[in-house]
Amino acid sequence: MKITTRSRYGTRMMLELAKHYHQGPLQIGEISKRQNLSVKYLEQLIIPLKKAGLIKSIRGPKGGHILSRPPEEITVWDVVSVLEGIKALTPCVIKPELCEHSDTCPTRDVWALLTKNIEECLKGITLADLLKKMEDESQPSPECPLKD
Repeated sequence: MKITTRSRYGTRMMLELAKHYHQGPLQIGEISKRQNLSVKYLEQLIIPLKKAGLIKSIRGPKGGHILSRPPEEITVWDVVSVLEGIKALTPCVIKPELCEHSDTCPTRDVWALLTKNIEECLKGITLADLLKKMEDESQPSPECPLKD
């Protein structure tokens, strides 16, 4: 799984919305200024995030975009999985029939385990967790809740 600018910038945009969750909608131009990101690029990212139900848009002069749920309920996995559109490191993890060696391949289990750990890690970190770190640099970085 490669984390592209879509996920990195999308997560930054979602954090900006999370910071203002109780203050009303933010316009894309404001997010762009605060995060030093292109308005056009952010507009492209909002579309799949809205379709996935992570963002709501409000029309009108005081309109803009807001999170559809509290920051405590949106994980980094929610954002990354929507923006990357992939659910595994290799296609054979999800569709073994794509590879004739899937049944006997010793590395397929490695890719499946790694995929599972990445997903679990990102599901265990919420936007609220990242906000705490942003607001107080002395806070420890969020940890992945991996099981032994």
